[in-house]
Amino acid sequence: MSPQLEIINNMSHVLVAVAWPYANGPRHIGHVAGFGVPSDVYARYERMKGNDVLMVSGTDEHGTPILVQADAEGVTAQELSNRYNRVIAQDLCNLGLSYDLFTRTTTKNHEIVVQDMFKRCLENGYIYKGTQMVAISPSTGRTLPDRYIEGTCPICGADGARGDQCDNCGNELDPIDLKNPVSKINGETPRFEETEHYFLDLPALAEANLAWLKTREGWRTNVINFSIGLFNEVKPRAITRDIDWGIPIPVPGWIDNPNKKLYVWFDAVIGYLSASIEWARRSGDDQAWRKWWNDPEALSYYFMGKDNITFHSQIWPSELLGYNGAGSRGGEAGGMGTLNLPTEVVSSEFLSMEGRKFSSSRGIVIYVKDILERYQVDAVRYYISIAGPETSDSDFTWAEFVRHNNDELVSGWGNLVNRVATLIHKNFGEIPAVDEAFVTDEDRALLEITAAAFDTVGNFIHNHRQKAGLAEAMRIAGEVNKYISATEPWKIKDSPERLAAVLHTAAQAVMDVNILLCPYLPHSAQKVWETMGGTGVFSPLPHIEEVADLDNPDFTYPIITGEYKLGENVHPWQRENIVAGTPIAKPTPIFQKIPVEAVEEELNRFQAELNARQEKEKARLEAEKAKIEQN
Repeated sequence: MSPQLEIINNMSHVLVAVAWPYANGPRHIGHVAGFGVPSDVYARYERMKGNDVLMVSGTDEHGTPILVQADAEGVTAQELSNRYNRVIAQDLCNLGLSYDLFTRTTTKNHEIVVQDMFKRCLENGYIYKGTQMVAISPSTGRTLPDRYIEGTCPICGADGARGDQCDNCGNELDPIDLKNPVSKINGETPRFEETEHYFLDLPALAEANLAWLKTREGWRTNVINFSIGLFNEVKPRAITRDIDWGIPIPVPGWIDNPNKKLYVWFDAVIGYLSASIEWARRSGDDQAWRKWWNDPEALSYYFMGKDNITFHSQIWPSELLGYNGAGSRGGEAGGMGTLNLPTEVVSSEFLSMEGRKFSSSRGIVIYVKDILERYQVDAVRYYISIAGPETSDSDFTWAEFVRHNNDELVSGWGNLVNRVATLIHKNFGEIPAVDEAFVTDEDRALLEITAAAFDTVGNFIHNHRQKAGLAEAMRIAGEVNKYISATEPWKIKDSPERLAAVLHTAAQAVMDVNILLCPYLPHSAQKVWETMGGTGVFSPLPHIEEVADLDNPDFTYPIITGEYKLGENVHPWQRENIVAGTPIAKPTPIFQKIPVEAVEEELNRFQAELNARQEKEKARLEAEKAKIEQN
């Protein structure tokens, strides 16, 4: 059996569930460093192994922040969501994120799935009706989302604690417990009113949830420790809000109430399931999603930033357990069957910018669109992968971005590809054939190193140590560069057979390294493939399609999708032997060097934009306060 057939026969179903970006503005580099690039690297690698990968996400479009932003811009919540759904989808597509489906939470399909899950959890006894003190904006009368209220933590005393969680001590909070609470929207002090809501009974699901967590193996230490710590004290959480923008509550007397909707955090996490179902429906096999959700052997990996751990290791598993009837009250699974809990929550830490926390409102931001307009996409992906916040907070600096690009991509990897292709083009015009009599131990040793790297780099990626995997792949590229320097093929004048052996070895090694780098650098991997004489698609990229809602054809929107399956256009995670006689044209540079002056230009641009945004925000807050005083 060939290695490729063996890989395919051992195929697993792997769900890559990617955090849903909120549709109240374009996404910045801090966002995609946490959920975007790491999930894509993993998905591409798993596909190259021969696994059946389903990578899904979309824009999260409900909740008060959308309403607040829409009011500020003088548009409806749906119009705002439509605009930023399109902006975000295009940015993520341009970044090369290989979604099988990137959709949105305002589809009818999503509403149906969310309401189905709510009703089954209610029937199983894990959702109940009660009352809660909720924060109300005195100036608008609207419910304030927990995250839009800040104050002093009642547990550790830290300032800047949010209404849902204190980042300093990690404890979950209720807005009413904060000391000196204020609205982040306009600085006013919220009032608290008792209103009727539905609650998810987390205590009734805690034992099953914690038992599941304690079976998890291989999670990042900070993620599993934080997740288990969430169960030191568990309270029910309201899953409805006094708001007119969201999914209707599927209960008689509530479903037609225009001012009561499901809370955004309850519906957004269900998006992984609803997106899988939408993908299946669009594929022509309505039940295809079940291979990832009902098969207990299927694997699922959820990628996000650390501020989303709570929702993916406690809230979403509790919703799944409640639907499955697996909590302390028992129950039965609904028509979607018993649904799989996550295999792993893969959470990254935070990325800051030039020593400051990313903040769009304060102007501390680098938008994906802006950086991709000025620099090569794989330069951005490389920097995020090699210097991003995988297991500890990290800092984006323009100086380091330029250094990594120029010293490693351009002078290291790009120069190696160009050197080898130029030597082959100049001396043979094609991949030379090899006479084994002229192959040396030095040649064999290099190819042994590159062959062994498939296991080493692959294991790093599989275990979510992507920085280590990329560092190892670049180390191997360095070994190939050393080989070229040691063999000095430009000096071999008297033995065309030996020159052929050296350049054939170098070409094979370059192709090996290109496969190792392909999950990280899909755009340049295609260019390297073509430089080394390859034809067709080597590294598939996503594209945007305009589609109609499956249940409401008048509602249209863009999706990200693509064709990525092994055997059609994805090359396997193994050596692909080069073919003697393959024509090699005169190469052109793969990567572009960034002038060192760009660092100062970017810092000046950043400071100018920061000043402008701060002045704009100051004016907005003054106008809000004046309006409150007039009322």
